[in-house]
Amino acid sequence: MLAPFRVRGFRFQWAGDLAMSWAVEMEVLILGWFVLVESGSVSLLAVFGALHYIGSLISPIFGVAGDRIGYAKLFWMTRAFYALLAGILLLLAWQDALTPVAVLVVALLAGIVRPSDMVMRYAVVAMILPPQQLIGGLGIARITSDSARIAGALAGASTVAAFGMVWAYVVIVGLYCMSFILTRQILSEDVNRIVRDKADHHQQLVAAMSDLGTAFRYVWDKPVLLGAMWLAFLVNLLAFPFFLGLLPYVAKHQYGLGQEGLSTLAASFAFGGLMGSLALGSNKLPIGAARVMLLAAMLWFLIDFAFALSRELRTGIVLLTFAGLASSLCLTPLAAVMLRGTEIAYRGRVMGMRMLAIWGLPIGLLLAGPLISRWGFESVASAYSATGFALTLWMTLYWRKALWSSSAISNRRNELGS
Repeated sequence: MLAPFRVRGFRFQWAGDLAMSWAVEMEVLILGWFVLVESGSVSLLAVFGALHYIGSLISPIFGVAGDRIGYAKLFWMTRAFYALLAGILLLLAWQDALTPVAVLVVALLAGIVRPSDMVMRYAVVAMILPPQQLIGGLGIARITSDSARIAGALAGASTVAAFGMVWAYVVIVGLYCMSFILTRQILSEDVNRIVRDKADHHQQLVAAMSDLGTAFRYVWDKPVLLGAMWLAFLVNLLAFPFFLGLLPYVAKHQYGLGQEGLSTLAASFAFGGLMGSLALGSNKLPIGAARVMLLAAMLWFLIDFAFALSRELRTGIVLLTFAGLASSLCLTPLAAVMLRGTEIAYRGRVMGMRMLAIWGLPIGLLLAGPLISRWGFESVASAYSATGFALTLWMTLYWRKALWSSSAISNRRNELGS
């Protein structure tokens, strides 16, 4: 399980990802609660959550840029941008000038870049580690975000309660800066390679757009990649909105909790995800990565359905924990399936395409906000879950040769595209 840490670049990336993930989770929880309390609107909360993923539309361009200028260079540039935006919010909080509108503007700017961070994270792991360590490495890398959701949720609420918004943002800015410094230490030649092309800017743009078109065709022509893409879109559209965007509403209106109660719910979901990541970190999937992601997705929607009808706090915490476990067992093997079915030269672009699936999350959030205002949380969440389960079952049958067959490359162990 610890084999990937023998690789120098992976050690620095893991530490940098950990610091960044802690900062992100603290920030999202603190600002989500701030927007809900200050505005009193579930629709505005949904908009705030959706803005964090607006950049999924341009993620393929980041993938192309990573293939051309070097993954690590683009990686640390985005980390520096996060630190700058957090510094702006720190200044506004210090001057007592922070408003929901200011939060939404900064969320928009961060959301343009943040979805593409996962593009670089997965692509760098694939470049650094040998193929036989890929599943384990991705599982360990996932631990960074899962542990951050636990620690960030609890630390964010407790820091605001004890010291106020300003000192909470001092911690967040410090974590972003630490992430930037650590990410700068990834020195592998394979990861930092730069394509030196003497073509002018117009030719570079034409070439980049050509690369993007090639990536679309590449994914479309491979059933294993297309099936994984649609599953990623589906869980973002119908499963994630109630855990990543609307959890402050659930805490306040379903369970009657405050900000510290919200942190407990967020930590429960993250704890389940952490358990899944630790299981995947053992690098042992006896039934194949694609089968695991499909079964986990169906389980996830069933748990979501039960959570939609639950009004007892302890039951909700247990269901959130199992939902986090199912999400980890779904999404980490999904990334491995896509990397496994992709040739090395296309990995950055394909993982950029993968991030387009995140666009399902803002769509799901923006739809859920007004629907909840009209029909209530239980009805909307139940409809989302039932629809998600039915569509996942249909996808399993439709792409059974590419995703369910034991002989499919997506279910073979330790094979990657050449």
